[in-house]
This record gives sequence, structure tokens and C-alpha cells, in this order.
Amino acid sequence: MRIPTLRFGVASCVLLLAISTSQCGAKPEPAAEAATVASDLKPLFSVKELMENIIDPQSDFIFDAVAVDIGPHGVVETKPTSDDDWLKVQRATVLLAESTNLLKMPRPIAPTDAKNDLRGPGQPELSPEQIQAKIDEDRHLWDSHVDQLRDELLKVLEIVKARDSDKLFEAGSNIDHACEACHLEYWYPGDKAAVLRDRNSRVYGVPGGTK
Repeated sequence: MRIPTLRFGVASCVLLLAISTSQCGAKPEPAAEAATVASDLKPLFSVKELMENIIDPQSDFIFDAVAVDIGPHGVVETKPTSDDDWLKVQRATVLLAESTNLLKMPRPIAPTDAKNDLRGPGQPELSPEQIQAKIDEDRHLWDSHVDQLRDELLKVLEIVKARDSDKLFEAGSNIDHACEACHLEYWYPGDKAAVLRDRNSRVYGVPGGTK
């Protein structure tokens, strides 16, 4: 009678071990897993370096894709005409849209050795330290500007699918406005009043932008 009892005991141990192993090896919840991944991400470059090496050069593929130039030889119109032309816009847009996630990661505004030559009260441009202070004061505002840029970029992907060069021109203008709004908030807020006056004067056709 001892043999069956022993077999039952061994089987019970194996079952308990299997349950314990399965619980220990269970995959973590998605939220916990995402938090672990996020904690492992370490920014390598500053916001300034992202702008100079990714965002600014890639945005040119969108801004330059559609243009109308008036010169000595008349009107010269540029727009995507081939699949390769549209593919360049698409690749740049995907890279830019994904870069908005990088902008949301807390990182230095500029390399430690970068200094703004415009110093002192009344200067239009803020120093990296001043920009960082503004972001830290209201992180939600910074994120909202980044989200606005992301949303405008995602619209471009739909335009690429439709091969609509007219809407691409409008989208480029919207992306430029999203970038400018952020720059006027953090980079050169001293120019905000002058920029708004100029923008309004172009809309209403009179100095000062009043009807």
C-alpha cells in the first residue's frame, strides 16, 4: 500500500511545482510591463540635438514637397508626382511622428556646453535653463504642444495615401504653425507680440492686425 501512496505524494508535489512555476513565470500585466520598459529608457541627446538632427531636417521633406516659386522664368510649381516622391514624404512623416514621443521623454534642453548668446532682460530668446524652468513649471503645456504637432503629422499620412498635393501644402502650413506656437512659448517668447501682429496684418491686410 505504500507504493500508491508514494506515487500520489510525488504526483501532488509535481502538480504543486507546476502551479508554482506557472505563477512565477506568468507574464506581467501590460501596464506593469510598459512601466518597466519606460524605466529602462534613457535619453541620449538633448531637445536641441533632436531638433537639429531629426526634426528640422526631416520636416524639410514635407515643407519642400509642395511649393510655388515665382521667378524670372515665371511660375515654377513643385509637388510630388511619383511613388518615390510620396514615399519620401511618408518616411519623413513617420519618423517625425515617432519623434514626438522622444520629445515627451524628460531630457536636457541643450547639451551642457551650449549657451545662448542673447542674454539679459528684454532679449527675445530664452536660455536653455529658462526653457527648462518653463517646461518643469507646466509639463502639461509642453505635452499639449507636442501632441498638436503629432496630430498634424498623422494627418499627413492620410494625405499621402490619397496622393493629394493640395492638402499636403495645407498640412505643411499647419505643421509650421504647430512648431511656431511651441517656439513662441518656449524659445523666443519675446517675439510673440511682434509675430502675432505680423500674422494678423497678413490675415486682415492692415498694420497691427485690426479690422
